[in-house]
Amino acid sequence: MKLIFAVLFIISCHFYHFSAFAESTIVLPLYSKIYSEQRDPFKDAVAAIKLAKETNRNVLIEIGGTWCTWCHKMDAFLEKNPEVYDQLHSNFVLLKISVSDANENQAFMKSLPPVLGYPHMYVSTSAGKMVLSKDTAELQENGQYSIQRWLTFIKDWQVDSQALVVSG
Repeated sequence: MKLIFAVLFIISCHFYHFSAFAESTIVLPLYSKIYSEQRDPFKDAVAAIKLAKETNRNVLIEIGGTWCTWCHKMDAFLEKNPEVYDQLHSNFVLLKISVSDANENQAFMKSLPPVLGYPHMYVSTSAGKMVLSKDTAELQENGQYSIQRWLTFIKDWQVDSQALVVSG
C-alpha cells in the first residue's frame, strides 16, 4: 500500500512539474524566433504591431543575423535565464530582422535610425512609433549579458512605464 502511495505521489509531482512548465512556455511566432534572409520584414512588422496591439505590449525589433556571434550569445543568454526570457516575451513582441551580405533589407533599414553594431535593438509602440534605439552592449557587464541590466531594460521600456503627459 505504501508503494502505491509513493508511486502516485511521484507521478503527481511529475505531472505538476510538467503542467507548471507547460503553462510558462511562451509560444512565439516565427519572426520572434529566427533571423531569416527570406522573410519580408515589412510583413513581419505589420504582424508584430498587430500582435502588440492585441496584447498591450511594445515591439522589440532586434537587428542581426545568423552570422552574428553576439546575436547567438544573446539568444543563449536568454535561453539560460528564463526569468529574463519570460519577462522579455511577456512585455514585448520580439521581431527579429535579418541583415546579411545576401539580404541587407535596405528598404526596411532606411526607416530606422542608424545601427552602429549588431545585434541592435529598437523599441516601438504598438502604434508603430519608435521610442528607443539601443546598442545591446549596454546590456552587458564585464563582457557578458547581465540579468539585472536586461530586467531593468525590460521594466523601463514595457508599455506601463511609457506614461504620456498630456498638457492642456
